Amino acid sequence: MSNFDDLFRQEQSQAAPISDQPFDKEAWAQKKQEQREAVYALIDETATAVARDGDTFQKYLDVQSRFDRYSVSNALLILAQKPEATRIADFDTWKEQGAYIRKKESGFYIIEPGEEYQRADGSTGISYNPKKMFDISQTGNSRKRETPVHPDERTRIKALLAYAPVPVHISDALPSGVNALYQPDTREIQIRRGLDANHIFRALAQELAQAEMDKGDGSYNRSEQGFRAYCVSYMLCKQYGVETDGFYHFEGVPQMLETLEPQEIRAELSVIREAANEISGRMNRMLNQQRQQKRQEPER
Repeated sequence: MSNFDDLFRQEQSQAAPISDQPFDKEAWAQKKQEQREAVYALIDETATAVARDGDTFQKYLDVQSRFDRYSVSNALLILAQKPEATRIADFDTWKEQGAYIRKKESGFYIIEPGEEYQRADGSTGISYNPKKMFDISQTGNSRKRETPVHPDERTRIKALLAYAPVPVHISDALPSGVNALYQPDTREIQIRRGLDANHIFRALAQELAQAEMDKGDGSYNRSEQGFRAYCVSYMLCKQYGVETDGFYHFEGVPQMLETLEPQEIRAELSVIREAANEISGRMNRMLNQQRQQKRQEPER
């Protein structure tokens, strides 16, 4: 009879030594706190960099347009650590999807909501904890080579018009050089006749952003909202595959943001993100309905 005792001896010799050191909860908590402080410092540092340089600001908009569901703070963290990321997840999620993280790849951090806590004034706050993520380019997943599929030109414009908060009308009387214009007094948008599809999308997205920011309480000021609407238009173009090269320029960003504190910069970026998400949310609602209708159509 064969003797297999040697297998068990080998198993024992290869087993990792078990530490006799007790778990130090205080040291663990201290390490987590230091990690949290470093992440928040990086958010502030990146917000300041975004506000001081037009190219960096544009790169932030690129990241936020790809990760529209992520907060401004997380978009800033992705910009600082993995600016070319396109699809991210933690180690366990990639593993569940059958993808492995390649050797020598380093993760990067975002923040996620943790436990609720009581503030000194009695209000409830939420703590945020760092979470290590990996981009799809850091995995062995072949899908990383996929390119996004965008709607065709007509569908894209129809989606932009769908569920719009104000009516849009063709006009032959717009001032020279103006392709579209939101009219706050009549709550409508006029758009120049005869524009090509990309010009329509860029101009209409910007004026829809203006309409989105007009809350109807008398505080609306077109010039004050102009920069935000411009950024919203750029983000929507990036999300839906409309050409942006040569049509958007962000050299003037420092004049608008450089005097702001990091928290104020994040607040400004949040206004832009929220307006873009309101419009893209309406667009996706229409596009999803269209996809469902196509799936339900009988085969011919």
